[in-house]
Amino acid sequence: MLKTLAVIDMKNSFLLFALLFSSLGFSQGNDEIIIVGTAERKLEPAYRITENPGIIDTMIKADVTTYPYLAVMYPTSIVLDTINAAKVKTTDKLAQLYPFYVKVGVGSQLMPLGEFYFNSQRSRKYVYGAHIKHLSSFGNIKNYAPAQFDRSNFELFGGINESKYTLRGDLRYNNRGLHYYGIQFPAESDSLRDSIRQRYHDVGGIFSFAWHKKDSASLNFKSQIEYNHFSSLKPKYLFDVSGKGYENYFAIVNNAFYKFDKHLFSADIGVRYNGYRFSGVLDSAIALNNTVVNLKPTFTTYLKDNRFKATIGVDFVIDAHQETKVYLYPVAEIKYSMFNDIFIPYLGIKGGLKQQTFKSLTYENEFLLPNLQLQNENTVINFYGGFKGTLSKRVSFNLGASFSRIRNMAFFINDTLSSSGNKFSLGYDTVSLTQIEASISYQLNEKIKVDVLGKFNSYQLNNFAYAWNKPVFEFMVRGHYNLFDKFYFNLDLGFEQGRKALVYAMEPENVTLVDGQYVRELGIIVDGNLGVEYRYNKRISAFLQFNNFAAQRYQRWSNYPVQGIQVLGGVTFRF
Repeated sequence: MLKTLAVIDMKNSFLLFALLFSSLGFSQGNDEIIIVGTAERKLEPAYRITENPGIIDTMIKADVTTYPYLAVMYPTSIVLDTINAAKVKTTDKLAQLYPFYVKVGVGSQLMPLGEFYFNSQRSRKYVYGAHIKHLSSFGNIKNYAPAQFDRSNFELFGGINESKYTLRGDLRYNNRGLHYYGIQFPAESDSLRDSIRQRYHDVGGIFSFAWHKKDSASLNFKSQIEYNHFSSLKPKYLFDVSGKGYENYFAIVNNAFYKFDKHLFSADIGVRYNGYRFSGVLDSAIALNNTVVNLKPTFTTYLKDNRFKATIGVDFVIDAHQETKVYLYPVAEIKYSMFNDIFIPYLGIKGGLKQQTFKSLTYENEFLLPNLQLQNENTVINFYGGFKGTLSKRVSFNLGASFSRIRNMAFFINDTLSSSGNKFSLGYDTVSLTQIEASISYQLNEKIKVDVLGKFNSYQLNNFAYAWNKPVFEFMVRGHYNLFDKFYFNLDLGFEQGRKALVYAMEPENVTLVDGQYVRELGIIVDGNLGVEYRYNKRISAFLQFNNFAAQRYQRWSNYPVQGIQVLGGVTFRF
C-alpha cells in the first residue's frame, strides 16, 4: 500500500472540485492547500515487447481503377458523286485500219510483182497477221549468161500482250532462185541455163517470251528461241562439182535486267549452234559443228539528271568450233548530254565474236559456192567515239570514228578452180580497220525527210593486198516528200568507190599486179532509185518506180554487171 499526499475518490470528486474552485476565488498571494489521505492503487505487471521498432509509412496506395473496352460502332454511309466524262475536241483522229493490203505490178524485163498483207486491227491483247511477196525477172543482160531470178517470201506471225508479259511467234519461209550469169555466154546457149542455176530454201521460226512488270524494282527478262534450216540446190548434172550445202541453226538467247534507283544491272546469256554440211559429187564432204556460248553482264548508271550515262561490263565467250577457244571482251561506254541534247559526246570500247553462217553469207553475196570453210569473225578490240546531237528541232547529226582489230574477216574471191570465175569462195585475213562516218538528217513533220550518210573505210591486211569487194568510200542520200497528201515521192541515191577484186589472170581491162596478186578495179558505183505514189483515196493508189535511173551497168561483184534502167508500176488496194 502506497501513501500519497492526496487520494481522490471518484465519489468525492465533485466536492473536491468545488472546494478548489472556492479556494481559488477567495485565496490571496501564493497560498497552498495540502490534502493528506490514504488510498490503494494497483499496477499492471511489466512485460517486454518482442517486436523490433520500424517506420510506419503514412502513404496510402490507391487502387488502380480499370475500365473495360467499349465496342462502339457508328453507322457510316458512302455517297458517290457522279463525274461527267471529259470531252476533248480535236481534229486529229486515228486513221482507220484495214485488215488487208494488196500490191500488184509489172516492170520492164518482164518483172511481175505481187504482195499481200493481212494484219489484225487495233487490239489491246492480240496481234497477228501474214505477209506474202513475190518478185521475179525473166530478162537477160546482153552478152552474158541467162540472168533470170525470183524471190518468194512467206511470213506468219502472232502475239499476246499482257500487262506483265508478252508472247511472240514468227514463222517464215523464203525461196530464192537465181543464175550464176557472171560469164560471157552466147544467147544460143540458153539450153545450158540449168547448169548455172541455184536455189536457196530458208525456213525457220522465232518464239519469244518477255516478262516486264511495271515495278522498276522487279527483275525483268526476255527469252528467245530460234530455229532455222537453210539449204542450196542439189546439182542436176554429175559434172557439176559445186555440190549441195545445208545447215541447221539453233539458238537460245536470254536477257535479264534489274533497275535500282538510277542504276541498271543487266546480263545476256546465249547459246548458238550451227551445224553446216556439204556433200559433193567427187566424194568431197564438209561437216562443221559450230557452237558459241556467251555471258555478258553489264552495269549502267545515270547521273546529272540522266544527262550522264556510263556502262561497264565484260563479254565472256566460248567458241567451240574446230577447236575450243575462250575470249574475254571489254564492254565500256560513256555519254554526256550537253546543252539540252544539242551536243552529246560519246566514247566506248568493245569486242565480240560473230558466228558465220551459210545463210548470212549468201544474203550478202548470193553467187557463193556452197562448199565453204566457215570461220567465226573475231573482233579483238573496237575503239569508237564521236559526238551526236541536234542543231534544231528538225536537224540532227552524228560524227564518229572507230578503230578495230579483226581476225578471220571473210572476203569474197572469184573461184577459178571449180568454176569459170562466175562463183565466189571465201578467203580470210586479219584486218586493222579504221572507219570515219558522218550523217545528218532533216525532218519537217510528215512532209519532208532527208538523210545524208557518208563513210570512209581504211583496211590494213596481213596477207591480202586489198579488202576484196569492200568499198573504201560510201555515200548515200535518202529522201521522202509528201505533196498535198496525194503524191508521195521517195529517192535513194548511192555512191561507192574503191571496190577491188582478186582474179587469177591478166584480164583485158582494169587489172594490175600488186604483191604477186592480180587486182581488178571494179570502178565507181552510182545507183539511183526514184519512186512516186499517187493516192486516189485511202484505199486505192497507184505507184511508179524507176530503179537504176542513171542506167549504169556497174559491177558490185566481179564479172556481174547489173541490169540497166528498170521501170516498175502497179496499184495497191486496202480493204
